[in-house]
Amino acid sequence: MPDTSIVISDTSSLILFHKIGELELLRKLYNRVIITPEIQTEFQEQLPNWIKIESVQDKKYQEFLETQVDWGEASAIALAKEIENALLLLDDLKARKLAGKLNLKFTGTLGVINKARQLGIVHKIKPLIDKLLLTNFRISENIVNELLRLNSELGD
Repeated sequence: MPDTSIVISDTSSLILFHKIGELELLRKLYNRVIITPEIQTEFQEQLPNWIKIESVQDKKYQEFLETQVDWGEASAIALAKEIENALLLLDDLKARKLAGKLNLKFTGTLGVINKARQLGIVHKIKPLIDKLLLTNFRISENIVNELLRLNSELGD
């Protein structure tokens, strides 16, 4: 049963889940998955019909955010300010810090994978992490080991 929350994904997470063949995890985990037209442009792949596209209403606010983070991240953060209780899916550290300062809820690609494991949607996270590490995704070995330890998969 998907979480009732709305998730607004940034481009990097969509690309990563697409690259490892796990885009469907987002649909299994969340009630609604939303992106902005800017993120759709950056993604450059065919989107499944369950990912909805919504535009930011306050373009001036989005433009202001673009002075601090990239175009796609700014649109996702601006949209999250407009949709109550939305969860942002961000991997970029600078964007995550900004979202935190704005009191927005966020997670990242590894957070989604961990949640999928906690809910029993995936039985092991190590195969997904191994696929991620074959992409351009950068993550410290300590974080990977901690996630594996938390899920009783260290040494698998």
